[in-house]
Amino acid sequence: MSKRQELREKRRRQQKQQRVLIIIMVAVGALLIAAALIIPTLSPVEGVVQITPQAFSAPVNRNAIGNPDAPVKVDVWEDFQCPACARYSENVEKLIFQNYVETGKVYYTFRHFPFIDDRSATKESDQAANASMCAGEQDRFWDYKEMLFANWNSENQGAFSDKRLIAYADALGLKMRDFKTCFDENPYRKQIEQDTADGVAIGVSGTPSVFVNGQQVTPGYIPSYEELSQAIEAALSGQ
Repeated sequence: MSKRQELREKRRRQQKQQRVLIIIMVAVGALLIAAALIIPTLSPVEGVVQITPQAFSAPVNRNAIGNPDAPVKVDVWEDFQCPACARYSENVEKLIFQNYVETGKVYYTFRHFPFIDDRSATKESDQAANASMCAGEQDRFWDYKEMLFANWNSENQGAFSDKRLIAYADALGLKMRDFKTCFDENPYRKQIEQDTADGVAIGVSGTPSVFVNGQQVTPGYIPSYEELSQAIEAALSGQ
């Protein structure tokens, strides 16, 4: 083989090796992109506390529950980062649902009052409110609310990071494409802001603040079940 032929053959082998290397690099790049898209949805966030979904016979309308024509309206202003709200939800709200909402006597509405993150850049209270309303689009507001309280551990420390808020929805079995679209677009921002403004207008300064037919129950304190029940019974009797 002549020198010229040897050089030509060597050049041909080098070109072939370069083409193979390019193909390999493209394939690896495609695999990395696919992994980046797939792995986040397959890898659950660690430490998510599971809940047992609630079963209601009363009609649910996102953040409201009960018969809209019920004689008594109960409105509660809360922040999902508020530990007192979690205690109220567990110890008082569930009994009100059982004894008054499910029996058609009370129309119960959760009102947003996200204030604990006012001085925080992470806006965990606001984003939790956003996420809860997106869960409400799938009739799971109340389950998502319970999931939030079950997984909160401290103020503005990441319990309600965007990643975890999405993980809570996934743990509840929500339709994730719909939830993420809603979460990213935040279509309920104005409604949440209006809840806050309405609360300020009637004297809400902390959470939870509970109102029965427009009258606050135990201002400055968390009402017990007995206190709230007494206010509801008075409203039912027209007092």
